[in-house]
Amino acid sequence: MNKNPYEVLGVARDASDADIKKAYHKLVMKYHPDRNPDNKDAEEKFKEVNNAFDILKDPQKRAAYDRFGDAAFANANGAGAGFGGGNPFGNGGFHFNMGGGAGMEDILREAMRGFGFGDFGGGAQRGTPQRGGRDLLDEIVIDLKDAYFGKTHTVKFSSNVTCEKCHGNGTADGKPAPVCTRCGGSGFVQTRQGFFAMETPCPECNGLGHKISKKCSECDGTGVEHKQRTLEVKIPAGIEDGARLRLAGQGEAGANGGPAGDFYLDIRIRPDKRFERRGNDLIMRMDVPFTTLALGGEIEIETIDDKKLSVKVPNGTQVGERLRVRGKGMPSVRRAGSFGDLYIEIGVKIPTKLTDKQKKILTEFADTKSEKKGWF
Repeated sequence: MNKNPYEVLGVARDASDADIKKAYHKLVMKYHPDRNPDNKDAEEKFKEVNNAFDILKDPQKRAAYDRFGDAAFANANGAGAGFGGGNPFGNGGFHFNMGGGAGMEDILREAMRGFGFGDFGGGAQRGTPQRGGRDLLDEIVIDLKDAYFGKTHTVKFSSNVTCEKCHGNGTADGKPAPVCTRCGGSGFVQTRQGFFAMETPCPECNGLGHKISKKCSECDGTGVEHKQRTLEVKIPAGIEDGARLRLAGQGEAGANGGPAGDFYLDIRIRPDKRFERRGNDLIMRMDVPFTTLALGGEIEIETIDDKKLSVKVPNGTQVGERLRVRGKGMPSVRRAGSFGDLYIEIGVKIPTKLTDKQKKILTEFADTKSEKKGWF
């Protein structure tokens, strides 16, 4: 029995697309095989999550499930095809060719659309059914300095890839499989019952449109194999926390020559001990001797790129004020050569041990307050 996709993802039936994607990404990371090696339960959960998302991400599939439940995804023989087992709106379901006038066909077409189904009749898709590969998602945590300079990150994972031996054709000789003689490559056979002409998946080729006589020994005719993979992902300088990088076509291989999915890498940035980031600006706290704040002077700081920099402190600078150093913040990921600013938030160093001479000077200074009010 198929599991309720809403329950699998832990979302309500009226959940938004954004909520569904968020729940999917969270669960797929939790149960990913690379994070749960040799864990059969996690592997099964991973499949359930992907199958549930396969339904809920597609507006037509979701509408059909909401109306008909698992019955919306039953194949021609009545057996449940599973969440990812077929598309009732394409080659996997029934198609009706009307023998009557165009008016009746239009009426039935609109009625079918009202129930969440796609077009039928002459508009039905023909040929070998292709299915795109699944998207893959991973996440890394980097330091703020890595985000400043940018870096290349190596990702290692396992996924389905196009079989090298048969080039994805599933045949022993690696050549495309011959067209099915019964359906002529359409994947469907037609039977007529009075007014209706019904098309069902060809029983000879199971709706594939081709028939493999001798399967590839490497992939057993599937056209894909599971392998360890390595990807080099270039993380651009200035990338922000929560950013997502997309590598088109680097996801899992598609079935029957379908397009490969995409690979996504989510970026998280660790909090830095010295700098707080706000957009492309950086903020650092610096304790300065109170004499420097009162009289003015210079302080030396170390920027995020490990360079020493002398910064002028105006006399009368107050605790909590910020000194701005232009162009010493984070690089912009959108505008090459553009940098944010560095802000130095001023604190104060209070001496804990004073000599007798220093105490005398400070006492004399304090006495001047009563003689000349307003020196603050």
